[in-house]
Amino acid sequence: MEFLATLFKLAFLLALVNKISGRCIWYGQCGEQPDNPDHKLNCIYNGEPKHFKTQKALDVFATACPDLYEGPDTKTCCADSQILTLDSQLAVPRQLLKRCPSCFNNFLNLWCYLTCGTNMADYMNVNSTLDVKLPNGTKTKGINGVNYVVSKKSADGLRESCKDVVNPSSNTPALDILCARPVDKCTSKDWLDYMGSTGNGQAPFNIFFDISDKNVTVGGGSLEPLDIKPKKCSEAPYPNSTKCSCQDCEAVCPPRPPPIIPPSRCRVLDMDCYDLAFGVVFAVFAVVFGCYVLCYNIVVQDSLRIEVPGEEHKAGSFFKWPGPAAARNQRKHERMGSITKQELSFREKLSVQMEDFLELSFRRWGSMCAYHPYIVSIVVLLVAGGLCAGITNLSVTTDPVKLWSSPNSRARTEKNYFDSHFGPFYRTEQLIVSRPNNHTNVEYKGKNFSNIFDKTFMHEILDLQNAVANIEAEFGDTVVRLSDICFAPLAPDNTNCTIQSVLNYFQNSAEMLDKVADDQWGWPSADYRDHFEFCVLSPYSLNDTTDLHTPCLGTYGGPVFPWVALGGYKEKDYKSAQAFVITFLVNNNLDEEKNGPARAWEKAYIEFMKNYTKRSANVSIAYSSERSIQDEIERESEGDIVTILASYLIMFGYITITLGQYKSWDRILIDAKITLGLAGVIIVLVSVGASLGFYSILGVPSTLIIVEVVPFLVLAVGVDNIFILVQTYQRETIKEDETLEDMIARVVGHVGPSMLLTSLSESLAFFLGALTSMPAVRVFSLYAAMAVLFDFLLQITVFVSLLTLDAKRQEAARLDVLCCVGTKAGKRKPHNGILFTLVSKYYSRFLMKEWVRPIVMYVFVGWCCFSAALTSRVNIGLNQALSVPRDSYVLKYFNNLNEYLSVGAPIYFVVEDGYDYSTYASQNHICGVAGCAVDSLVEQAHQAALTKNTYIAEPASSWLDDFFIWSTSPACCRSYNDTGDFCPSIEKDPRCVPCKLTETEKGRPVGKSFDKYAPWFLKDNPNINCAKGGHAAYGPGVDLMKREHEEDRVGASYFMTYHTILKDSHDFIEALKSARKISDSMTRSLSSTGKQRKVFPYSVFYVFYEQYLTIVENAFLNISYCLAAILFITFLMLGFDLYSAIIVVLTIIMITVDITGLMYLWGIQMNALSLVNLIMGIGISVEFCSHIIRAFTVSTLPTRKERAKFALDYMGSSVLSGITLTKLGGIVMLGFSESQLFEVFYFRMYLAIVLFGATHGLIFLPVFLSYAGPPVNKAKVFQENAETSKDTLQDVSSTYGTTRGSRVSESSTKEASYNGD
Repeated sequence: MEFLATLFKLAFLLALVNKISGRCIWYGQCGEQPDNPDHKLNCIYNGEPKHFKTQKALDVFATACPDLYEGPDTKTCCADSQILTLDSQLAVPRQLLKRCPSCFNNFLNLWCYLTCGTNMADYMNVNSTLDVKLPNGTKTKGINGVNYVVSKKSADGLRESCKDVVNPSSNTPALDILCARPVDKCTSKDWLDYMGSTGNGQAPFNIFFDISDKNVTVGGGSLEPLDIKPKKCSEAPYPNSTKCSCQDCEAVCPPRPPPIIPPSRCRVLDMDCYDLAFGVVFAVFAVVFGCYVLCYNIVVQDSLRIEVPGEEHKAGSFFKWPGPAAARNQRKHERMGSITKQELSFREKLSVQMEDFLELSFRRWGSMCAYHPYIVSIVVLLVAGGLCAGITNLSVTTDPVKLWSSPNSRARTEKNYFDSHFGPFYRTEQLIVSRPNNHTNVEYKGKNFSNIFDKTFMHEILDLQNAVANIEAEFGDTVVRLSDICFAPLAPDNTNCTIQSVLNYFQNSAEMLDKVADDQWGWPSADYRDHFEFCVLSPYSLNDTTDLHTPCLGTYGGPVFPWVALGGYKEKDYKSAQAFVITFLVNNNLDEEKNGPARAWEKAYIEFMKNYTKRSANVSIAYSSERSIQDEIERESEGDIVTILASYLIMFGYITITLGQYKSWDRILIDAKITLGLAGVIIVLVSVGASLGFYSILGVPSTLIIVEVVPFLVLAVGVDNIFILVQTYQRETIKEDETLEDMIARVVGHVGPSMLLTSLSESLAFFLGALTSMPAVRVFSLYAAMAVLFDFLLQITVFVSLLTLDAKRQEAARLDVLCCVGTKAGKRKPHNGILFTLVSKYYSRFLMKEWVRPIVMYVFVGWCCFSAALTSRVNIGLNQALSVPRDSYVLKYFNNLNEYLSVGAPIYFVVEDGYDYSTYASQNHICGVAGCAVDSLVEQAHQAALTKNTYIAEPASSWLDDFFIWSTSPACCRSYNDTGDFCPSIEKDPRCVPCKLTETEKGRPVGKSFDKYAPWFLKDNPNINCAKGGHAAYGPGVDLMKREHEEDRVGASYFMTYHTILKDSHDFIEALKSARKISDSMTRSLSSTGKQRKVFPYSVFYVFYEQYLTIVENAFLNISYCLAAILFITFLMLGFDLYSAIIVVLTIIMITVDITGLMYLWGIQMNALSLVNLIMGIGISVEFCSHIIRAFTVSTLPTRKERAKFALDYMGSSVLSGITLTKLGGIVMLGFSESQLFEVFYFRMYLAIVLFGATHGLIFLPVFLSYAGPPVNKAKVFQENAETSKDTLQDVSSTYGTTRGSRVSESSTKEASYNGD
């Protein structure tokens, strides 16, 4: 027994000694795989570990396997050749995983214990061997397969530490590449099996992993699981190292911010706040006004009739006995006749003086024009003609950037910075190809691919893509091809064009698409579908791990990201994609003339696609080019010329016909005003031309909006004044001892102040509107202001002169047009006209009825409150689809973008020049690898991509992170040992040696090493030896600053990612807001180093959508400026009558609110076009309101209702015929336009402006004045009484008394006649 016990102890001790000393299963290399000489086989060896024979091998081992390195006396089971082979095989994993130290350390341990472990026989044994022949001819056996047992804790710990590690250039998980399947579908067993299989193209022999926590019997022996004691990604593998970054290890991330919840509309009592607020306002108004109407009408007024002063028993009144209203009106009349000078206020006296001054001034001016019509006309037209001649210098701005973005705006400034440092954003030519009518699937290996992955269809699309790439166009004397204009990132080394297409996974080759790999039995093992599935996971790969072993990198040397080249897929199931998105990138130039060849090629491309789509019935193809929208807008403008001309011709025709009065057949050609009406229209056109010429001389460029909108505006203003002037003349007669010229002067004296009031109000309003920062609105306001001013000046000079000549013709009974032909017809008799009679005898009487007025107030105030509640719901932006005709091919492209697009526009976070990337501390505020700050630029972009509603789709690609890996990878960063110059990683020259980083900190290049090798990184092309070359991915994104006698310095640089899918204006606006918020946070992080640094976001659409960030504030300010101008001018021109000025502004506000509310109901968005129309609407509203209010204020009738009726009688017909009816005919024609833009922003908004302006000016305003108009000016009444009694009010009007008296007498007569009708 003692012998047995002793024997057992000896055996145990022997086993223990063997375990401690180690036992190998291989040592050295003997032969290679027959079909792949690069895959070396190891030699069978059953013995103890040995020392390395060379210092180089020992140094490589110390670097590659630090946990196994025990100093210079280290023994291992791997020979020098084996450790060098392992180091070369670690090149790709090193480039992918080294950014996370604990992950890479765990990964190294797995393979170091496999290759060099000193006790490998405990957890490994030989599975199979292969007969090989050594170089000396000796036959032996090489190991062709091993069994490798790893503990479950080790395998799972390895995967857990690496599952979050990303590839910064593509922002995809590294395990997607190393496991050949999405990381969420890759278990630790899947990963180890894939890496150990020769089928991946990298493993030299099969490694059969067995994951177990217990001993495993395999290959004839019992193996104990290897426990590599993996480090968590949140742990540093060594005391002097760092833990993984947040981007590569979720466990170290700070608490993820909650999803950004879009602000919801305010609600109170389950009602929208705006609805509730304006509902309360209307309810209060309804109660207060209802009480007033009931009490006032029952107690004071004689309801349901229009009171006539002193009338008690007029037929048709509601009461048949003397009512209180009649007595009250009688008292008012008696009171008006007993006003004394002591009762007159200073303002009332000043008001009369202002009225008399204006009337006398215009009367004298009219007299000069009437007595000298030829001289006035010639002089004024010469001046106007000189201004019009300035149109020869006219320049029209069509560049959308210059139209909608202020030169000093943030977006414009940032765009200029981006363009100057990195070049303008590319011109894009894009195809979206789908098969919506084909519902079949492509089945393969138990998986369903969508119908677009049918090989025949893919060949058809490849032919189309290649045909587009071969399109030729003529530009001058040269032939332009895509290769002449395309963006080629690796030029001049590689001149292939950038084509973002799934077909570039196959290098745009039909042969590569057809390629099939067979297994050892001759059965197909991989084809284009396997290659596709690998490439969407690893678009940077130069050698897929299928049996095909073909590259994924595009022919241009860059990746094709699946979210860019595919559309309509579910989540990240790319094989379910419903559309191919093919994008050709073309170089863009800041100098538009240099884009001529590109524009010529794009024109040929569009023609080609138009013809191709006609022939292809089985496929849906949407296409677009950089010039498409501009071309379609121009085509749309040309197509609508007929519609616009027809609209203006209708208005011109209406004016020329309706200016005349036709009361008898014998005078129909005499009383016609065709010539005068045509002259009025020409004056409108000359005023627009003078405005264009004036600003052209000053160098202020015009826009298409001016050509389309300003004539409409000036026509509205000018025609109204023309009708008022002519119709006032037609109602007047020549008095005794008065010449025709004197009568014309008297008419101008009557209506001139009203014309001045409206024109000056509008002109000043537009001038103040030019204070806006929006270029299109500013230029419109300037041109409109000057056009209105010129129109007034031409009317008050040339038109008055022409009116005098036409009046002489009419008095002489000569024919219109044929003015030399006389007749024997009688003299002209004053005539009010049909419209005037209808308004004064019927319409105004009906409107002033006691039961009609309250209804009017309730309807208008109710609609205003309803519209006010809707104003907050008006959408902001401009739907691009509205900018093209209904039959445009671009509409299909827009629809396909919304249906299939999987990712939004690229976004660049730009770090401005001046940031020092060469220090470890400054790098930490940018990078996303281990040791970087949790609030670094890359980390913040990463967190934004993980947070909902930030509109960031992916983490940002980081050139800095990839540079760190490139610079420390021997296969990547290399120099010639004799010259020290840069050696490309693809170069096989034996003189090329790894870079010597003389200055490093924690494994990163800093100082001079950074400055020296960063430019090398940006010149190195990615290849099979080094996928981290930065030329293709980052070359355009880093601006290298030249320095004399020193290395180039990194200046401005950007970090690119993508927005999420943006489908409407709201998305684009919110994406811009979010990007700026993120960049501001990045700026604060970079500035924490002590120096102020700036990061800004840039995307191609920002410059167009920035205007919408402040469009509401701009609209409010512009409208406020206009209203302030109108308030001031009206207050001044109405004799300092603030009450009347406020009423005008209040009415215009109601019109503007109603138009804005209708914008929501009609789906009209708030943008620069609608803002221009709103400002124009304010100008036109002045015409509807100011004439009526002035007629009300100059009236001396005792009651508000009588003065309101007089104002409506006197001015209503002119406003109705001058603006309303004139415009309605032209507007109706715009409704037939093929342009969606015209229909929405011109037809609908113009119609709203005219209808709301007319209804408020001709319905609401008179009714409101009848209730709450300003009181009668007692100074005017006193002066009228004085004139009646042949007395002169010297204190009131010592200077202008005579003139005033004659006018007031006539006015009184007219008023009496209206009330007696």
